Parts: sequence; structure tokens; C-alpha cells
Amino acid sequence: MLDRSTIGAVALAAALSTTLATAQAAAEMKYPDLTGQWIRIGTPRWVQPGQKPPLTPEYQAVFEANVKEMAGGGPGNVPSWYCLPQGMPMMMNIYDPMEIVVTPAVTYVLISHVTDSYRRIYTDGRSWPAEVEDTFAGYSIGKWIDEDGDGRYDVLEVETRHLKLPRTYDATGIPFHADNQAVIKERIYLDKADPSIIYDQITTIDRALTGPWTVTKKARRNPDPQPAWITQFCADENSMIRIGKDAYFQSADGYLMPIKKDQPPPDLRYFNRK
Repeated sequence: MLDRSTIGAVALAAALSTTLATAQAAAEMKYPDLTGQWIRIGTPRWVQPGQKPPLTPEYQAVFEANVKEMAGGGPGNVPSWYCLPQGMPMMMNIYDPMEIVVTPAVTYVLISHVTDSYRRIYTDGRSWPAEVEDTFAGYSIGKWIDEDGDGRYDVLEVETRHLKLPRTYDATGIPFHADNQAVIKERIYLDKADPSIIYDQITTIDRALTGPWTVTKKARRNPDPQPAWITQFCADENSMIRIGKDAYFQSADGYLMPIKKDQPPPDLRYFNRK
């Protein structure tokens, strides 16, 4: 038979467990439901047909030179051709399905394309650290906002800094400034009339631009409660080879090939060419 002290301890533990579970459930109820698999709506481009990116004259010339190189068969300045991850903000084109995992301290954005890509958006109230190593996804600090005052969060506001070069906005190669001081701000929210639609309003502040540039991305939630997820590893099937700053192609029989007309072979100074 249990004595009174044991019974009291068991009752206290049960009460604490119930209180913690209730508190956790209440906290979770404050966040929007972002679960599931999100699939891009529209084309993965930062500008639509007939539009031009708001680049300064200097970086418009850089962009045009890149477009010309790609038209001639070159890979351009988009780093994913040699298996670097897209990084921010290019990864938010959602080339492959996206998953969002919300916790009180961190919101995770997971996308598998070229290589597995992920973001950690810290929502624990931290300040910017004194030293941060640049990464392709950058360092993101977010804040949940209850805009309509109904006791539930509506919007996740995010600021991302400490981004690593090289990177572009999309596969056309729209460039960032070489000073690598870009700041990206986002507002991520569900459509109030249709919670199966999510928006990511992305504003880029960068010295290659004539001013802040805002583009809104859109995705739809897959209605399948058990969607298929893929994992990609770019180097597994990539036939593109980077030597120095030049791109070459490995043929099916294993030989190095040029990718554009009159492309010279790589420098073979360290090989015996007798």
C-alpha cells in the first residue's frame, strides 16, 4: 500500500505533467498550421516576361554578359551547375517540394534540390551574434506577429544576413553585389481565405540594386497526408566538371568535352604530355 507522501508525490507529478502538456498545447495553438508538403506555384523566376531586374548600370552589364555567355553554351554564374546549393534567396524558388517545421525557438525550412538545403530561422528573441560564418542559407532571425489580434500568429517576419557568395536569384544569373553585404527580409504567411496557399514576400537590400526589391513567392500544400519526399545528391549524376573557373562536360564514354564552340582545353601543365 502506498503511504500518503508517495500518493502526494504521484498526484503532484501527474498535475505537473498535465499542466506542462496543457501549456505546450496552448503554445502550439498560437502558431499557424504550416505542416505538409508545399509545392511551388508559378515559374521559378525573379522577374516575369517583359520585366527587368532593378540593377544598377554596373550590375546590369554583369547580368547581360552572363546571359550572353549562357546563350553561347556556357553555364553562366549560377553555382548549382557544379553542385553548390542555391542558398538564399534562390532556394525559395522551391524547385522541389518544401517542408516547414515550426517550434517555439526555431522554424526549419527544408528543401531537397541539387543538395539537401535547409534553413534555421531563430525565433527565440536572440540578437545578432558578434561573429557568424557566412553560409549559403545565411543566418536568419525571425519574429512571429499576430496582426489581427485574435491570439494566433499570422505572419513570420524574417531577416537574413551573413550570406555566402557565389549566389544568384534564379537560373538566369541575376547577380548580387561583390561586397557580399546583402540583407534579405521576408514575410511568410498563409492565405486567409485558403490556408492551403502560402506566401513568401521577399525583399532584398543589396548595392547591386537601385533600391529594395520585393518579389512574392507562392506555394500550394499537397493534399496528400503522406506525400513522397526525395533526397538529392548533385554529384551522383552530374556530368559537368569545373576546372578553375571553366566548365567542361564528361561524355558517356568518360572523356572530357567542351561545352561551347572553340573552348580551349584546361591547362595541363602538371601532366606528362609526351
